Amino acid sequence: MDRKITWGERAKNVVNRMHNAFPQAEFENWGLCEEFILCATAICEQISQFEIETENAAMLLHETAYYLYQKSEYDQAEYLYKKSLAIDGKALGKDHLSIAVSLNNLAALYVDQGDYDQAEPLYQRSLTIRKMALGEGHSEVAASLNNLAGLYRRQGKYDQAQSLCQKSLVIREKVLGQDHPDVASSLNTLAMIYHAQGKYDQVESLYQRCLAIDEKTLGQDHPSIAMTLNNVASFYHDQGRYDQAERLYRRSLAIREKSLGKGHPDIAIGLNNLAGLYRTQNKYEQAETLYQHGVTIWEKALGQDHPYVAIGLNNLAELYDAQGKYDQAELLYQKSLMVSENVLGQDHPDVAVCLNNLAELYRIQNKYNQAEALCQRSLAINEKAFEQNHPDVAISLNNLALLYCDQGNYTDAEPLLLRGLAIGEQLLGQDHSDVAIDLNNLAALYYEQGKFTEAEPMYQRALVIWEKAFGQDHSDVASCLNNLAELYRAQNKYDQAELLYQRSLAIDEKLLGQDHSDIASCLNNLAALYYEQGKYVEAEPLYQRSLTIWEKALGHEHPNVALSFNNLAELYDVQGKYAEAEPLYQKSLAILEKTLGHDHPDIATDLNNLATIYDVLGKYDQAEDLFQRSLSILEKALGKDHPNTKITRDNLQQIQAHLHG
Repeated sequence: MDRKITWGERAKNVVNRMHNAFPQAEFENWGLCEEFILCATAICEQISQFEIETENAAMLLHETAYYLYQKSEYDQAEYLYKKSLAIDGKALGKDHLSIAVSLNNLAALYVDQGDYDQAEPLYQRSLTIRKMALGEGHSEVAASLNNLAGLYRRQGKYDQAQSLCQKSLVIREKVLGQDHPDVASSLNTLAMIYHAQGKYDQVESLYQRCLAIDEKTLGQDHPSIAMTLNNVASFYHDQGRYDQAERLYRRSLAIREKSLGKGHPDIAIGLNNLAGLYRTQNKYEQAETLYQHGVTIWEKALGQDHPYVAIGLNNLAELYDAQGKYDQAELLYQKSLMVSENVLGQDHPDVAVCLNNLAELYRIQNKYNQAEALCQRSLAINEKAFEQNHPDVAISLNNLALLYCDQGNYTDAEPLLLRGLAIGEQLLGQDHSDVAIDLNNLAALYYEQGKFTEAEPMYQRALVIWEKAFGQDHSDVASCLNNLAELYRAQNKYDQAELLYQRSLAIDEKLLGQDHSDIASCLNNLAALYYEQGKYVEAEPLYQRSLTIWEKALGHEHPNVALSFNNLAELYDVQGKYAEAEPLYQKSLAILEKTLGHDHPDIATDLNNLATIYDVLGKYDQAEDLFQRSLSILEKALGKDHPNTKITRDNLQQIQAHLHG
């Protein structure tokens, strides 16, 4: 008996010494924390072994858990947080304010893991304790309200989030004054909620007030200033105000480098956001450098298996995806997915994002079976993690629907798009920019089916929403104008189509400059309009300029470059310039086979076009071979009854009738 007491007392002494020695788990102390962590976790085990239930023991458990949480060691952190809570609950009572702090931190851990169902009751219990102990109007109650509002924002419960955040703001303004940093924190949360709701006219003023408070109270170079600048820049980025966004991203990054040091994880956040802006602008080399630097910082500071590393890898993969570097993109998407699954578990919303992106890559490459499995798994994760009416559920529905559309499976695609639209309208309102995306996708489905009467009002409604949300000169407005022009072109309404193409082109040139890939798309479509009208002289320079832009922006082996070669070849083909058309078809075919593989439907299109030339030139054997290859691809990819398959089958039969009688 005496020996047991002696060891217990020794263990208490060790706990006390470690509690005094273990540094606060701020970034600047992480090196020291890492030196202590093995010893600290071993001593935490002794707390359980010897049933030590002192205040110092609870605090050591809590500090150790907080450091492990920062390093994404979630299972260990959760275990220690719960042990700390148990000790404090027994020693201090279940309604002590220290319990509220621990509940809040454990809830934050669950939020990071995407386990919102476990986080919510902890935040609510923390709020209840603070209300009972401090009263409804205390600043700590406001902090709990703000945290709970942030959770509801993530869950897409925007009305509840807004209500709680506004209560938090009122309390803080009353208790702390109009210019307190905590008031700025509530303003920042409210701005993010309004941003998600599409209340853009209210967002900017909240961010500006938040920024003014922080600059007045904290100085120009505080990390909180950098966070607010980053959020405002993100808002400007979404609105297409790229110059303003770049200035703020750069200022935010400079503040963080000065105040936190160049190796801090928050520096990588700034680098990633600036890289995303450059990616939007087709500044791929600048974006790649920043993305790679960000990943390096996160791997060094947080380790290779951290959620931020997964985000960085995913972003870099998206960049390669946009450039047609599909092999590089696939490897990074897969690595990002593996890290996310290892750290966050199989059913985290971030895993769903990775699955969606990888599925989109496979869709582009015509790997439909692989893409569908990933899309369905992503949808299942989001439906499990969120309520049925969450924006991420709508995104998964849209992605699966687009996959079905590519396969000509319009019957299965339509109800998914309609459900996605219903979610957006119910959750975000009739005039939200995300609703316009849903309308645009549904209109595209009807366009593909030749249901032009159903498609037109949806494109028009999407256009009105985007113009109202972002103004006349936004890239989404230009994209919608282009889509509506395509619809009019399909109906031979050439004058209306031309006006919309020209307006779309003018917006993109103003916003993105003369050499952006979106400009090439506009030029290509306008050239196609002239081609269909027999205006070959007008079409040719537009096709050539489009080709030049895509080669410069995307490289010489991107599928869009192949598209330009094919379109220019068709232009020469219809004019009987077969000697000029043939090598362009061959170039297009070579690019697509290299980037998309040998079984993609676009390969079949090029084979069919080249075969048609050989048919005209009397090279019937070569034509037959190409038509057969084209038909084999289309039957495998799209099925025997797809319109494109039927056209190619007819072409082959005509050649065979000529050859074999």
